[in-house]
Amino acid sequence: MTSVEIRTSHTEVQSQGLKISAHQAEPVGMGSFPAVIVFQEIFGVNSHIRDVTERFARLGYVAIAPALYQRLKPNFETGYTAEAIQVGRGYKDKTKATELLADIQATIDYLKTLPQVKSEAIGCIGFCFGGHVAYLAATLPDIKATASFYGAGVTTMTPGGGAPTVSRTAEINGTLYAFFGMEDASIPVEQVDQVEVELQKHGIAHQVFRYPGADHGFFCDQRGSYNPEAAADAWEKVQQLFQKTLQP
Repeated sequence: MTSVEIRTSHTEVQSQGLKISAHQAEPVGMGSFPAVIVFQEIFGVNSHIRDVTERFARLGYVAIAPALYQRLKPNFETGYTAEAIQVGRGYKDKTKATELLADIQATIDYLKTLPQVKSEAIGCIGFCFGGHVAYLAATLPDIKATASFYGAGVTTMTPGGGAPTVSRTAEINGTLYAFFGMEDASIPVEQVDQVEVELQKHGIAHQVFRYPGADHGFFCDQRGSYNPEAAADAWEKVQQLFQKTLQP
């Protein structure tokens, strides 16, 4: 798809009486476009997440990245130091699935108010913590396609406690692509297998991609674990997913 001129903006989404900060990017010009919600890593809506959001806009999507830590630490963003990882994990551990899903639904509802958005063509993508959140978001009726990158804990927990997120697999409505690095110590291969088994068992349209030699965070070009080959292949797969499901 040809790259297009884009514009970016800061916006706010109303969720349960709160204002959720979000980075928005969209093509310039008239028309209606499918939409993609981008879910952050534990590091907030930082430059990497803003860049991914803008990459989607250049491909012809209205893209938005809501701040998943808004309830805990407004305007939080950080880099990839060891200290930042500890801080980011601390906020992640305080999130709750019910609140995350409420904020995601509010983001969907916001997108539907935009005249430039095709309200029947909304997908999502998430990385790290956001990969787990994307798996949760896939259970919402409006999400037609989901790309979940190395979402740790899907088979072992859910934010805020309760049955593991994988137990909600039957509720997924659209197509889900899951991406894992085979050197990712935070997601043992047994957990990858379990995700794939559950997707198969419940008849969810899906693909699971496993990248030998790739570690956690392999898609992020700001992290030491960046793997250009795996990232490039995964990006092609993501584009194929959204073109097939959101731009048929």
